[in-house]
Amino acid sequence: MSDVVKSLSTRLTTAADKPVTSPTREEAEAAVRTLLRWAGDDPTREGLQDTPKRVVKAFREFYSGYAENPADILDKIFAEVEGYDDIVLVRDIPFYSHCEHHMVPFFGVAHVAYYPTKGVVGLSKLARLVDAYARRLQTQETMTSQIAKAMVDALEPRGVAVMIEAEHMCMSMRGVQKAGALTLTTQFTGVFKEDPAEQVRFLTLVRNGRG
Repeated sequence: MSDVVKSLSTRLTTAADKPVTSPTREEAEAAVRTLLRWAGDDPTREGLQDTPKRVVKAFREFYSGYAENPADILDKIFAEVEGYDDIVLVRDIPFYSHCEHHMVPFFGVAHVAYYPTKGVVGLSKLARLVDAYARRLQTQETMTSQIAKAMVDALEPRGVAVMIEAEHMCMSMRGVQKAGALTLTTQFTGVFKEDPAEQVRFLTLVRNGRG
């Protein structure tokens, strides 16, 4: 290994191992006041005096997914229904998230399905799983992949299908400003990836529930 590669490898390892230090609430509120001034307003005026506190409180909710462990969400499987081996689909799970590039919202619905092997997971847990990843700084593509991988790791199913449809405010309210444009992403594993007919079945079940 060259000295340059060794040096880069050391720096990357050190950066990855370095713990992230969370700022204090006071520091976070001061950062909001700085952004308010950057935007051109006066953070000391009456209408904005409590805004830093509100923003910091809102951030706790917006990004609560960082405190969630997806493995814990899917840790209980109901084996008494292990005789059921057909598709399980939860459709139209609403979510909101924030783009990691501009920190503006994107929102829509997620559809998740799997073929169980050793039992099924509670349906509400799949909605919680979507939220655990949505409530972080995200890209839609990464979020789609993360949901599928978490289901594969926890449930060991014969296959997983995830589809997300979302509108991105970074396209609607800035940049090209194309309101109403939807982005669709999919991730297939197992039988869904190997058999196109299973993908068609999944997409048909998702679409047939729409009026």
